[in-house]
Amino acid sequence: MTKTFEKANIITSPAAWTGDEINDSTDWLYMLSAEEIAEIEKVGAQFLMDDPDLRTITADRYPLPVTARGLASWAADMDNGRGFVLVRGLRSELYSDALSAAIFYLLGLHLGKPMEQNNLGDLFDHVVATSNKTMDDPSALPSRTRDRLNFHSDSSDVVGLMCLRGAREGGASILISGVTIYNEIVRRRPDLAPLMYDVWHYDWYRQDHDAPARYYSSPMVSFIDGVFSMYAGSNVIRSAQDYPEVPRMTPQQYELLDLLDEIFLVPGLPVTMDFRPGDVQWLLNYAALHSRTSYVDFPQPERKRHLLRLWLKRDTGRPLVDGFGKPFQKVDRSSEAAAQLDRNHISEICYPRHNWGL
Repeated sequence: MTKTFEKANIITSPAAWTGDEINDSTDWLYMLSAEEIAEIEKVGAQFLMDDPDLRTITADRYPLPVTARGLASWAADMDNGRGFVLVRGLRSELYSDALSAAIFYLLGLHLGKPMEQNNLGDLFDHVVATSNKTMDDPSALPSRTRDRLNFHSDSSDVVGLMCLRGAREGGASILISGVTIYNEIVRRRPDLAPLMYDVWHYDWYRQDHDAPARYYSSPMVSFIDGVFSMYAGSNVIRSAQDYPEVPRMTPQQYELLDLLDEIFLVPGLPVTMDFRPGDVQWLLNYAALHSRTSYVDFPQPERKRHLLRLWLKRDTGRPLVDGFGKPFQKVDRSSEAAAQLDRNHISEICYPRHNWGL
């Protein structure tokens, strides 16, 4: 389909930032007050004690009136601002992993609806190296390796990460604004920018070995009613070309991927943040892509770098083009074998599946 160059204009948005601009500000960092911490810890402990079924629990069962203003500001930052916020102040060094998981899930409930993250139906995932595989191995799962990850989008409206323990070395989180990426492409190669509105094909297997298909399709960019959204990942687009059933990319599409990879590395465009234990990062997937530096773990197993991850759906009415992002697959858990694998309580999902991603 021929694209007009009306789709190759610079976009103005609060989500159009550079890493240098973020580093010159502290607006992206939300420091919890003593009163908020006390409330979150108290309600989180009750949540853990009750250990409710996570498939049916709702936020109104566990209100957070003191923290409500903070929660509203985080949501506004994601939906109408820069697209992310880092929340600091939780005293995870005093918590069990189960209490940290309960607190994190509780906060997520107040921001959206937790989504299943794999074909096992897990509402929680763990970013921890349970495998020594590298990303050169097609069977490696990104969340289970120590390798550097390329910039990509996750499969939800919001991705939340909570740091339980940091790495011995490396493992920093890196974000880059989707609007800034797009504007940079318009400045450098306006002839390639319209291609981002086309449908691209993404490797599904490399993201989830139990996925219902080897690939799925989505545009990279949606721009409706002045609302810009991006969904991208050059590595999984390239690797999808390994499957003969996937349509072949054109030379111009390869040029665009090469340009994306070049822009990702431009000094001053991405922002890098080191997670401290207790830090929680909330990111609107449509606003920014994320990646991670490689890392080295401590030799003691109990000191491994360990993050908790939530995927959230937010019913904000954000306009998106049809077929944008990864298709949501509701997992059928009706069989007895599937039910035996279910983990629907904090007491179960606060620990990683150590055999997943091996």
